[in-house]
Amino acid sequence: MSLPELDKYVLAFFQTLLMVGSSAVLAILLGLALAVVLTVTARHHLYPRPRLNRALSVTVNVFRAVPFIIMLVALLPVTRWLVGTTLGTWAAVVPLTVNLLPFYARIAQVSLNEVDGGLVEAARAMGCRRWHIVRHVLLPEALPGIVGGMTVSVIAMINASAMAGAVGAGGLGDLAIRYGYERYETRVMFEVIVILIALVSVIQFTGEAIARRLDHRR
Repeated sequence: MSLPELDKYVLAFFQTLLMVGSSAVLAILLGLALAVVLTVTARHHLYPRPRLNRALSVTVNVFRAVPFIIMLVALLPVTRWLVGTTLGTWAAVVPLTVNLLPFYARIAQVSLNEVDGGLVEAARAMGCRRWHIVRHVLLPEALPGIVGGMTVSVIAMINASAMAGAVGAGGLGDLAIRYGYERYETRVMFEVIVILIALVSVIQFTGEAIARRLDHRR
């Protein structure tokens, strides 16, 4: 059996980047917004709404508890409605986004909760509006942790994108399954693993460097 040519590796690599990049942008933006809402609606915070906070918290916990492969199948009707198909790279963006959103929301929420409450109280005493406090106090102070959470989340999404290859989503996972597993080409499996390790290492190193630089500027 012939091994895949170089262009197949290149195509699979860019399909993975497309899946992960598109899903990461959506999940991080929505997850950060959700984290802000979860933080400020907590009891004794800027916008105390205990019932809303509990409802959102339970919803986040439910989605976090669902394994990705089950969510992938459960969201097939939604994916078909949004994208028009359940196969291919763009079809994988929907379950990847939904899978990562609550995960990143919790990470960002932890970073926001670690902001010194004295800073918030000082800003309120100075007459700052609550939205200004979120924008100019909470988010800047929590930024290193937020960026660190982005790094962890993107790496988790790379792992999930490899799993999405099992249902025809394309990318490196699909390449490893079709050639490395189904055709018993162990060399392909090994090469895909090396590529994934290199990709994760670059993202981890870059994310940590950015987080350290932001932390030193505080």
